[in-house]
Amino acid sequence: MDRSISVIVTAVFIACASIATTAQAEAPMVRTQAPGYYRVMVGDFEITALSDGTVNLPVVKLLTNAKPKKISSALKAGFLNEAVETSVNAFLVNTGSKLVLIDTGAAGLFGPTLGNLLLNLKASGYKPEQVDEIYITHMHADHVGGLISDGTLAFPNAVLRIDKADTDYWLSESNMNAAPEGAKGFFKGAMASVNPYVAAGKLKTYEGNSELVPGLRAQSAYGHTPGHTVYAVESKGEKLELWGDLMHVAAVQFEDPGVTIQFDTDSKRAAKSRKQAFADAAKHGYLIGLSHVAFPGLGHLRSAPGGKGYIWVPLNYSSLK
Repeated sequence: MDRSISVIVTAVFIACASIATTAQAEAPMVRTQAPGYYRVMVGDFEITALSDGTVNLPVVKLLTNAKPKKISSALKAGFLNEAVETSVNAFLVNTGSKLVLIDTGAAGLFGPTLGNLLLNLKASGYKPEQVDEIYITHMHADHVGGLISDGTLAFPNAVLRIDKADTDYWLSESNMNAAPEGAKGFFKGAMASVNPYVAAGKLKTYEGNSELVPGLRAQSAYGHTPGHTVYAVESKGEKLELWGDLMHVAAVQFEDPGVTIQFDTDSKRAAKSRKQAFADAAKHGYLIGLSHVAFPGLGHLRSAPGGKGYIWVPLNYSSLK
């Protein structure tokens, strides 16, 4: 090949390569995650963890019964900032005969970064009208807000089950009127979310430890709210406990279960419920699902060396169960 032609060809090749590289490098960032659902099997039951999104919580200010420096140190050790991007998780249980949703996320009651549960439920392959029953761990906004969508029942065919101690407390006008001004919003959110189900005749309360459907049992874990409840799922000798707000900040409260949070109605009772649940889970090794541990919020607990605190072991990822 003539040398001049060779030089021209080489120059064109380099220019084209440069253009291609530049075009690829200038692709816009997407800045979104995959749909927020993750599945595991517990015996014959299919469990789908659903993300409602995340919200930044100033946990150093919110956590109580511990010195701020200790909390900050624990967060730093967990590679977290003092405002922790906190997951809000719910769980869908398919027993084969019943489809049960445990908690519903916040919808629009807890800021613009939440409210994704319905989208993720649909992305997971289910429809809201397929949900047979809804079990609420407690009636804070980030657990009941998703009951309503665009002013109507988000789950039109579902029966709503809540511990009577929580409905008696949060649906009471007199309790709301007696509450501090900053706490009245908790009551208003609960009423706005649950009362439409009351009006439709779909609320069915229970009291204390109760089997709600075969293989799914309510277990009292009072303290965070008057009727806060853990739900135990059991099938073929396998067990999962869904803990709701039994705890909030993994980097702090697994190490020291005595740390409480301002959202607790009765912090001493909440700490007692947490300590009992931690000890039992570490002893028996069953699976745990948590509302505010990094999505999907599933894992196990084991006792820390020396018996001081616990170590959270996230569930190993599986592409198929």
